[in-house]
Amino acid sequence: MRHEIHIGRNSLTTDLGVEEGGEGLGPNPHDLYDAALGACKALTVLWYAKHKGIPVQGIEVSVERDASQERAGIYRLSAALSLTGNLNAAQREELLRVAQKCPIHKLMTEVRTEISTTLSD
Repeated sequence: MRHEIHIGRNSLTTDLGVEEGGEGLGPNPHDLYDAALGACKALTVLWYAKHKGIPVQGIEVSVERDASQERAGIYRLSAALSLTGNLNAAQREELLRVAQKCPIHKLMTEVRTEISTTLSD
Protein backbone atom coordinates (compact mmCIF):
# COMPACT_ATOMS: atom_id res chain seq x y z
CA MET A 1 0.00 0.00 0.00
CA ARG A 2 3.02 2.31 0.39
CA HIS A 3 2.99 5.14 -2.12
CA GLU A 4 5.47 7.91 -2.96
CA ILE A 5 4.11 11.43 -3.36
CA HIS A 6 6.11 13.94 -5.40
CA ILE A 7 5.40 17.64 -5.03
CA GLY A 8 7.88 19.67 -7.01
CA ARG A 9 11.36 18.85 -5.69
CA ASN A 10 9.96 17.24 -2.55
CA SER A 11 8.76 13.72 -1.93
CA LEU A 12 7.16 11.89 0.94
CA THR A 13 5.73 8.48 1.63
CA THR A 14 2.15 7.64 2.47
CA ASP A 15 0.86 4.30 3.62
CA LEU A 16 -2.00 2.73 5.49
CA GLY A 17 -1.64 1.36 8.99
CA VAL A 18 -1.09 -2.37 9.50
CA GLU A 19 -4.70 -2.74 10.68
CA GLU A 20 -5.82 -1.31 7.31
CA GLY A 21 -3.62 -3.58 5.18
CA GLY A 22 -0.54 -1.37 4.91
CA GLU A 23 2.81 -1.45 6.64
CA GLY A 24 2.52 1.85 8.52
CA LEU A 25 5.55 3.26 6.68
CA GLY A 26 4.16 6.77 6.45
CA PRO A 27 1.20 8.93 7.32
CA ASN A 28 -2.12 7.90 5.84
CA PRO A 29 -4.14 10.33 3.69
CA HIS A 30 -6.23 11.49 6.66
CA ASP A 31 -3.00 12.22 8.57
CA LEU A 32 -1.73 14.30 5.64
CA TYR A 33 -5.01 16.25 5.48
CA ASP A 34 -4.87 16.97 9.21
CA ALA A 35 -1.16 17.82 9.05
CA ALA A 36 -1.81 20.37 6.30
CA LEU A 37 -3.94 22.30 8.77
CA GLY A 38 -1.28 22.21 11.49
CA ALA A 39 1.52 23.16 9.10
CA CYS A 40 -0.46 26.07 7.72
CA LYS A 41 -1.28 27.40 11.17
CA ALA A 42 2.38 27.18 12.25
CA LEU A 43 3.72 28.86 9.11
CA THR A 44 1.04 31.56 9.14
CA VAL A 45 1.75 32.43 12.78
CA LEU A 46 5.52 32.42 12.20
CA TRP A 47 5.23 34.67 9.14
CA TYR A 48 2.94 37.08 10.96
CA ALA A 49 5.11 37.19 14.08
CA LYS A 50 8.22 37.95 12.04
CA HIS A 51 6.36 40.59 10.02
CA LYS A 52 5.06 42.31 13.18
CA GLY A 53 8.22 41.87 15.26
CA ILE A 54 6.49 39.65 17.82
CA PRO A 55 9.20 37.71 19.69
CA VAL A 56 7.88 34.19 19.21
CA GLN A 57 10.67 31.63 19.55
CA GLY A 58 8.86 28.37 19.00
CA ILE A 59 5.55 27.23 17.56
CA GLU A 60 4.04 23.79 17.86
CA VAL A 61 0.63 22.80 16.59
CA SER A 62 -1.06 19.60 17.67
CA VAL A 63 -4.06 18.48 15.63
CA GLU A 64 -6.50 15.94 17.05
CA ARG A 65 -9.07 14.24 14.85
CA ASP A 66 -12.57 13.02 15.65
CA ALA A 67 -13.70 11.09 12.60
CA SER A 68 -16.40 9.17 14.46
CA GLN A 69 -19.12 10.88 12.41
CA GLU A 70 -17.23 11.24 9.13
CA ARG A 71 -19.69 9.01 7.27
CA ALA A 72 -22.48 11.34 8.43
CA GLY A 73 -20.60 14.32 6.98
CA ILE A 74 -18.93 15.62 10.14
CA TYR A 75 -15.14 15.57 10.46
CA ARG A 76 -13.86 17.38 13.52
CA LEU A 77 -10.34 18.72 13.93
CA SER A 78 -9.06 20.38 17.07
CA ALA A 79 -5.82 22.35 16.79
CA ALA A 80 -3.84 23.31 19.90
CA LEU A 81 -1.22 26.01 19.45
CA SER A 82 1.81 26.10 21.74
CA LEU A 83 3.90 29.27 21.64
CA THR A 84 7.22 29.97 23.32
CA GLY A 85 9.06 33.24 23.63
CA ASN A 86 8.78 36.42 25.64
CA LEU A 87 5.12 37.00 24.73
CA ASN A 88 2.54 38.95 26.67
CA ALA A 89 -1.12 37.90 26.86
CA ALA A 90 -2.18 40.33 24.12
CA GLN A 91 0.46 38.98 21.71
CA ARG A 92 -0.56 35.39 22.46
CA GLU A 93 -4.22 36.21 21.73
CA GLU A 94 -3.23 38.06 18.55
CA LEU A 95 -1.28 35.04 17.31
CA LEU A 96 -4.20 32.75 18.16
CA ARG A 97 -6.50 34.93 16.03
CA VAL A 98 -3.98 34.79 13.19
CA ALA A 99 -3.79 30.98 13.42
CA GLN A 100 -7.57 30.80 13.07
CA LYS A 101 -7.31 32.65 9.76
CA CYS A 102 -4.69 30.50 8.04
CA PRO A 103 -5.46 29.70 4.38
CA ILE A 104 -5.96 25.95 4.92
CA HIS A 105 -8.37 26.59 7.81
CA LYS A 106 -10.36 28.84 5.47
CA LEU A 107 -10.14 26.30 2.66
CA MET A 108 -11.43 23.52 4.89
CA THR A 109 -14.30 25.55 6.35
CA GLU A 110 -15.35 28.27 3.91
CA VAL A 111 -14.69 27.01 0.39
CA ARG A 112 -16.65 24.55 -1.68
CA THR A 113 -14.16 22.14 -3.22
CA GLU A 114 -14.96 20.49 -6.54
CA ILE A 115 -12.90 17.48 -7.58
CA SER A 116 -12.70 15.76 -10.94
CA THR A 117 -10.83 12.49 -11.42
CA THR A 118 -9.72 11.29 -14.84
CA LEU A 119 -7.46 8.63 -16.29
CA SER A 120 -4.29 9.93 -17.95
CA ASP A 121 -2.72 8.29 -20.97
